[in-house]
Amino acid sequence: MSNIIVFIIDYLLGSIPSGYWIGKWFYHLDIREFGSGNMGTTNTFRVLGRKAGIIVLAMDLLKGSLAMLLAMNTPTTWHPLIFGFAAMIGHTYPVFAHFKGGKAVATLAGVMLTYIPTLTLSAVVIFLVLLWFTRMVSVSSIVTISIGIVLTIVFKDDWFLTMIVSLADVFIIYRHRTNIKRIFNGTESKVPFGFGYKKEL
Repeated sequence: MSNIIVFIIDYLLGSIPSGYWIGKWFYHLDIREFGSGNMGTTNTFRVLGRKAGIIVLAMDLLKGSLAMLLAMNTPTTWHPLIFGFAAMIGHTYPVFAHFKGGKAVATLAGVMLTYIPTLTLSAVVIFLVLLWFTRMVSVSSIVTISIGIVLTIVFKDDWFLTMIVSLADVFIIYRHRTNIKRIFNGTESKVPFGFGYKKEL
């Protein structure tokens, strides 16, 4: 199977609009018209609730993992992370949802979980700690992925891994540009738990 064919397949895997389909099929809502206007995991939790959010999270993780499994078990000449990045592009600009998708954090996590699980699990711990103290998914995601660049050097001597994670970091920060504005304006949404939450009740 050629590199281009695998790349296209992984892009199509990433393009599966989990949040959009769950919202349309089971709640009769276009999730992109509510909350942050994003169809990713965070907005699904916010708009559709915990059950839908968990399902969408699992689907988005699975998209990244399946993309990597295909790349790592198919005779191609490109580095498998290139195909994982294709899934991220698909999630962000999905052909099945008019190229209006999510921010690819969960899909990246699925890619990395398959490629280097020890690094990913460490990143998850960092993310959860940051989420507890900041109560902002956007901040936790951006900082965790930025720290992930350093973790790639610690966990594996693979310059291409470091390069891809750095590229993903820039890509995800760009996708969070509206969140960054809200963070500085003090209007970014916060999760209903974590440090200081009870003080706001």
